[in-house]
Amino acid sequence: MSKDRRKYFDQLAATSRKYYVPWLSSYMRICGGINVLEIGCGEGGNLLPFAQAGCRVLGVDMAEGKIQAAERFFAEEGAEGRFMASDIFAVKALEGQFDLIICHDVIEHIQDKEEFMRRVRLYLRPQGLAFFAFPAWQMPFGGHQQNCRNKMLSHLPYFHLLPKGMYRWILNRGGESPEAVKELLEIKRTATSIELFERIIREGGFRKVDRHLWLINPHYEAKFGLRPRRLLRLPASIPWLRNFYTTSCFYLLQ
Repeated sequence: MSKDRRKYFDQLAATSRKYYVPWLSSYMRICGGINVLEIGCGEGGNLLPFAQAGCRVLGVDMAEGKIQAAERFFAEEGAEGRFMASDIFAVKALEGQFDLIICHDVIEHIQDKEEFMRRVRLYLRPQGLAFFAFPAWQMPFGGHQQNCRNKMLSHLPYFHLLPKGMYRWILNRGGESPEAVKELLEIKRTATSIELFERIIREGGFRKVDRHLWLINPHYEAKFGLRPRRLLRLPASIPWLRNFYTTSCFYLLQ
């Protein structure tokens, strides 16, 4: 498990260094003096390139084991960073502190998205930016079924779109644990489409600075050796249809 976590840390760091930092650098200076918060930081891989660029980074995640791994991996890299094992809704005294907030593959797990966005806005400095990345719910593996222990189910696209009862039955018949079934059904309940996210940011008072919809997620390069590719302009412009082809949505908000 430790080797798997280190591998995932390295993959995230590679993606962040090659794609996130250059994109964000078009809109802000990634350098010393910048305060960066990642909500749902996991093992901290996304934050490593920012820390190495001199940014002051804070990672928050509910999983204590992942936070411990993040601290260990940063120490191994000789990088400085602070990490906190907590629910972001329980964290106090972060108001107005951050120039950049990263929410990578997090919003699709949040039930109260409006309150979450309110917190993000509260934590940002007046001219701060928030970077969101998430899979469109209707995309082939938008239900995170790739995490299934059953190999057939982990490679079966789109079946998370079945009605809840049928989806649960297939997961149970496939031998998934009660905990795994509960988690996958929770993701189905908190599903995030492009249209839902667009509505939330409008109602939350955010300005959309930039948006990239990816046919092939940039992270798939480090993970699977696939070359990233943006969704073509025509399908990207068609509401709802685009959700079926967008493996990752990048939003930069202010």
